[in-house]
Amino acid sequence: MSIQRLSDLLIDQIAAGEVVDRPAAALKELLENSLDAGASSVQVELQSGGVKQIKVSDDGAGIARDDLALALARHATSKIASLEDLERVASLGFRGEALASIAAISHFTLTSRAADDQHAWRVESDGGRTSSPEPAAATPGTAVEVRELYYNTPARRKFLRTENTELAHCEETFTRIGLSRPDVALTLQHNGRALQRLPIQSFTQRCTALLGEEFAAAALALDHGTPGLRLHGLIASPSFNRSARDYQYFFVNGRCVRDRLIAHAIREAFHDVLHHERHPAFVLFFDIDPARVDVNVHPTKSEVRFRDPQAVHRFVFHALQNTLAQSRAGAGAMPVAADAVTTPVAMFAASDSAGFAGTYARQQPMQLTARHPTALYEIMFAGSAAPTIRDDVPDTAPPPLGFALAQLSGVYILAQNQAGLVIVDMHAAHERIMYEKLKSALDRSEIPTQTLLIPATLRASRLELAVVEENAPALQRLGFEMAVLGPEALVVRSVPAPLQDADPIDLARDVLREIGEFGASRVLQERRDEMLSTMACHAAVRANRALTLPEMNALLREMEATDRSGQCNHGRPTWTQVALSELDRMFQRGQ
Repeated sequence: MSIQRLSDLLIDQIAAGEVVDRPAAALKELLENSLDAGASSVQVELQSGGVKQIKVSDDGAGIARDDLALALARHATSKIASLEDLERVASLGFRGEALASIAAISHFTLTSRAADDQHAWRVESDGGRTSSPEPAAATPGTAVEVRELYYNTPARRKFLRTENTELAHCEETFTRIGLSRPDVALTLQHNGRALQRLPIQSFTQRCTALLGEEFAAAALALDHGTPGLRLHGLIASPSFNRSARDYQYFFVNGRCVRDRLIAHAIREAFHDVLHHERHPAFVLFFDIDPARVDVNVHPTKSEVRFRDPQAVHRFVFHALQNTLAQSRAGAGAMPVAADAVTTPVAMFAASDSAGFAGTYARQQPMQLTARHPTALYEIMFAGSAAPTIRDDVPDTAPPPLGFALAQLSGVYILAQNQAGLVIVDMHAAHERIMYEKLKSALDRSEIPTQTLLIPATLRASRLELAVVEENAPALQRLGFEMAVLGPEALVVRSVPAPLQDADPIDLARDVLREIGEFGASRVLQERRDEMLSTMACHAAVRANRALTLPEMNALLREMEATDRSGQCNHGRPTWTQVALSELDRMFQRGQ
């Protein structure tokens, strides 16, 4: 087959597959254009989650008549003109691809009026074929209307999700833009109903409006700078933490990005104040010389590359660490969100031996079974000064991990076996046990369910509601029964039986987040182990939980019967052996 030049329309449609993978991506490009045009007010109107219609109207600078058709041409832009401009780009848009890509896969109308023009002008595009400008009535600014997205690329349209799912992604895009520019008034409508009305307001007011009062009440202000670098915004106190990364917004020169280097620096800053299963919440702005960051890395401009990544990592880490260090006990009351849990460190610090028992007076017994310990202890201490052995105790060797003696700091189980002292990390060990049970049950396609005596209700995002509506069979296979109660509420009626002691709300949120991010088929196949590991972690016994001796021994026996129980799901050891000879050397016995 001979080499052929692709048509302009096909090139635009290929570009659309990279830039506009769903309605939310088209909305992002249109909103960024409005901000680049200097708009102080932007209105968004959606129909059917943005599939039927996306309309963005602003009061920005507008586009002159002679530039209207050019605005829909490929690689036509007013934002850069040379390589030097590209290397120092400060605008949100700069490629000149977005409008051409959107117009190639939709019925597209662009109406604009520059400030000095007597009236507006309009061009229309039907699948990439653009009309000549015609006079129109409109106020100064620009209005872009996108109808029937993907109407001429049905193969791509079939990959779209339900209306609620697509709307949820559009709302998330709106939230990111709203957080980045509190100096711009924004409204969002869907199917004629107003979802958000945001006036021009302060940054804190905008965060409160979009993320809630609990986040704002727990937020710590941060403003840290050195020549050429500045990090400012809000980070939530560790007491306000999330089961998912849904309250994490990081902007580089005003552009919301996901960057592994930044994510690692933030995770390290929270390392010793936040449990590893929870996630911090923040809205942070990183200002850097545009010449020191490459924004031309990904078609969607959602990734960046820093010229000096290590310097950026150190700067972000120390700025966050210093701010967190100033958050001391007694510095101010911070309410704990319903989605938050107290960190193990705080729980331990607040507990003494008297309060410890009271804290756990209402805890449920662990779902483990074990032989009654009396006979086991008689076997264990046979031949010693410990309790005498009854005649009816069989001549049985002690098990490999021995028998429990005590619990240390609410974290470790101390046990004695034939070799000496066994130390077990009870959470890590129990997590592995639950994980292996869930794997075996899912392999048999029969994770048993446990109906909750009192169904758990939770306030849910639009995306979580859509996941429940779309993925009932997958959720049932994982052992869940959930249902939508209303426009912002879900009910959890059943959970996997092995996880019946876990918090059903936190458990449900993590499962819905996984399915919403990766899709049910990937969760049940490619990401099955990650999903089950997350579920197991919820059910595993927590640090600072007081266990009875029978529960400790039951855990030891379960470890002995579980494959790979020497390591937790994250690769850490679950137990270690301290030989009697090592203890003798510590205390200089026999020397």
